[in-house]
Amino acid sequence: MQMNGSDVLVECLLEQGVDTVFGYPGGAVLNIYDALYKYSGRIRHILTAHEQGASHAADGYARATGKVGVCIATSGPGATNLVTGIATAYMDSIPVVAITGNVSVPLLGRDSFQEVDITGITMPITKHNFIVKRVEDLADTVRQAFRIAQSGRPGPVLIDIPKDITAAMTEYEPAPAAGPRPCPPPKEERVAMTLEKLAACKRPLIYFGGGVISSGAEQELLALAEKLDIPVCASMMGIGGFPPDHRLWLGMVGMHGTLAANKAAKDCDLLLVCGARFSDRVAGNRTGFSPNAQVVHIDIDHAEFDKNVPAAVRLAGDLKTVLALLCERAPAASHPEWVNETTGRRHGWTPYTADPAAAPDPLYVLHTLRDMTPDDAIVATDVGQHQMWTAQHFEFRQPRTFLSSGGLGTMGYGLGAAIGAQTAFPGRRVVLVSGDGSFHMNLNELTTLASYDLPIVVLVMNNQVLGMVRQWQKVFYGRRFSATDPHRKTDLVKLAEAFGCRGMRITRTDEVKPVLAAALAAGGPVVVDCRISPDVNVLPMIPPGGTVDDTIETMDEGGDAK
Repeated sequence: MQMNGSDVLVECLLEQGVDTVFGYPGGAVLNIYDALYKYSGRIRHILTAHEQGASHAADGYARATGKVGVCIATSGPGATNLVTGIATAYMDSIPVVAITGNVSVPLLGRDSFQEVDITGITMPITKHNFIVKRVEDLADTVRQAFRIAQSGRPGPVLIDIPKDITAAMTEYEPAPAAGPRPCPPPKEERVAMTLEKLAACKRPLIYFGGGVISSGAEQELLALAEKLDIPVCASMMGIGGFPPDHRLWLGMVGMHGTLAANKAAKDCDLLLVCGARFSDRVAGNRTGFSPNAQVVHIDIDHAEFDKNVPAAVRLAGDLKTVLALLCERAPAASHPEWVNETTGRRHGWTPYTADPAAAPDPLYVLHTLRDMTPDDAIVATDVGQHQMWTAQHFEFRQPRTFLSSGGLGTMGYGLGAAIGAQTAFPGRRVVLVSGDGSFHMNLNELTTLASYDLPIVVLVMNNQVLGMVRQWQKVFYGRRFSATDPHRKTDLVKLAEAFGCRGMRITRTDEVKPVLAAALAAGGPVVVDCRISPDVNVLPMIPPGGTVDDTIETMDEGGDAK
């Protein structure tokens, strides 16, 4: 059937099972928005306050659902406003398709109004990108983009569509959804080598990352750990992939990981790495991270092998398939002394018993919030101290319930991500835990919460400083607090009300429970201004380039390790 390029685009989105897109209109995408108007009964468009918010919303939608998130922006500044969100998705391997408009094909390369080479700009931060210069190529390009975004290691893909292409007529033929390309099976000799290493080791440790979440391999991981009696730790991207109350769970590993996890990584003789990449925030000292271990690295992306830490065995394949295969073939094993040694270093959170009138401890706030929310609650964070406290203490019991920027560390990510998750799951509880520094980055998206009446609770850990950077200045820069005490006078309660949300405030410990209960019961968007001390630190902490032997567990008021 004959239709214009904009209708072809929307039909192709529907082919792929897309029910929601996030975006902001502009001149180069007027034809696309006209098509969205015509198809409004079949596909929903969420108007954000800024294109960056749209890209983070598409990312949050993808992380929470496992489906491809979609965002749309016009040419020029609209397209460049997506860049931070695209880079965020790229660093964390999140499947997103970003659609941008551009000037008409005859105007390309002439410095036309709102023209920018967005494919050139995003080449390093996308799995692939396209510019469509013939309307006849549009449908196949969209299908290919979705296939690439989902195949192998997921990631973002950009499609740039000149305005005249969205208006041109072409023949459209429906096609089935473009699923991911099948992943090649693991090589038999590598599987055999892995089984041999697992059978011979005495002190094995599983270290997993976001690849377990991407492949949906949580049950396979659990089954393998239990059958072989192996302690388990995770990078921040893997949080939610293993039960936090399990006898083999050691917690998060790395710079702000648990002593149990980091000491096990140093002492193990076999490190089974599942969908993780040894980032510098995990292995700050790559040679000292697991100095006595043979590394067996399982990943879908060959580029990760030996990139940061050399491996004795490189096993390529889909984690869900590989872990199931290993669990099926490996004989049961037991490592009681090793398990007792590693798990014996775990220590729980000590309940907070401070003066009811004192400023609330952020860990007490988070534990209280956890007690008040169901296991399927989705918690987004921004980046900073609040992010680490949440990763350390919230105890996520289900995958895809912790949404946080890991690789890029994007302040301002959380509000858009929460919007994406709440849009995907309108019946579930969604909470954003932010800090006042991150919250100021994209607080304009409060208007999206109010406009769509999204019942998101925004909990701002407000210490009125840029907490994580200030902590580093305290520890490593002799308390020279350069530009981290901004002295902002923003009244977050009044700000929330100005946007059409409810505002609440916590200043004392005895206000934590009643205010959080009221916020969760409000039924609409709420911002909670939670005033915490600027001197609370994220601990433990391994200094950059250090090992577990350099761990800072406590600090005095001067910022010195004790």
